[in-house]
Amino acid sequence: MLADIAPPHWHTGSTVSGAMSAVCLALLPGLLCYACWFGGGILVQCLLALLFALLTEFALLRLRGLEVRLYLGDNSAPVTALLFALCIPPLSPWWVSLAGMVFAIAIAKHLFGGIGHNIFNPAMAGYIFVLVCFPGQMYAWPLPGLFSAAPDTAGQLYSIFSLPGTQPDIVSGATPLTELKNRLEMMEMAPEIMTSPVFGRLSGVGWEWCNALFLLGGLCLLWRGVIRWQIPVAVLLTVFIGSAALHWYDPSQYAPALFHSFAGATILCAFFVATDPVSAAATRRGRIVYGVLIGALLCLLRNWGAWPDGAAVAVLTANVLVPLLDVSTRPRVFGR
Repeated sequence: MLADIAPPHWHTGSTVSGAMSAVCLALLPGLLCYACWFGGGILVQCLLALLFALLTEFALLRLRGLEVRLYLGDNSAPVTALLFALCIPPLSPWWVSLAGMVFAIAIAKHLFGGIGHNIFNPAMAGYIFVLVCFPGQMYAWPLPGLFSAAPDTAGQLYSIFSLPGTQPDIVSGATPLTELKNRLEMMEMAPEIMTSPVFGRLSGVGWEWCNALFLLGGLCLLWRGVIRWQIPVAVLLTVFIGSAALHWYDPSQYAPALFHSFAGATILCAFFVATDPVSAAATRRGRIVYGVLIGALLCLLRNWGAWPDGAAVAVLTANVLVPLLDVSTRPRVFGR
């Protein structure tokens, strides 16, 4: 009787821990390039975020009476930690990572039931939390310099491990998106602004190389079947088309499409954040609409929002609409 009603199952061999490990490996080339251009502080931030994420995960699993080895072994906490660390400045003090990881793991993940039940992307929720709580620590980025010209790692370590209120004054600057937004508000023209030394050929000095390697890692995830193509393609196409249309309308106020494609967290968002299998849309059409929504919000927030990038806000806003997208784009059952 059971054999008549139970469908056949074919295990593809993919596991949660395997998929999460693949994501971590795909982030590694861009992360190393990041360290070469902006100093070793980013590696320290990754280690701190990883430590705080695992400790918070361990505490919550024990508190909920769940099997620690099983849930720690799914590698979801390390992915959250790496994505969070890549979003905050390398000069951020250690307590920013602590606050972000506690909020991401305890509130955005376990408060909703743990992995598989969270509505919002935990890494982006943690990032928005520290962005709202500690705005002064979220805009101090080291100036880029390749290898021997990279920022002083010792100075970055001193800034990271200093106590609240005792952060040293070290050389820092704005990201290309922040530079562009601030100077546009001062009534300067985009072509004039983009002649500044902070801008490279595509986006910003150093940033374009990091994002190119994140793109390579994302393509590897697509090739291995870890993520589906609909969300990254929809996000990148929407950002490119929307930015190209605005630039065509008024080149003096809006940056070129390639700049927005390789600036900030566009590529990281498209391949590594928006494709989160839990908080993203599940249906094929839903994933396309979900990606278009994130890309459109990204364009709107960058050009008219309060924050220079807006990728995290775009993802969290789209997360709210995922249940509606899954219901409205549900495929028709065969035979009905």
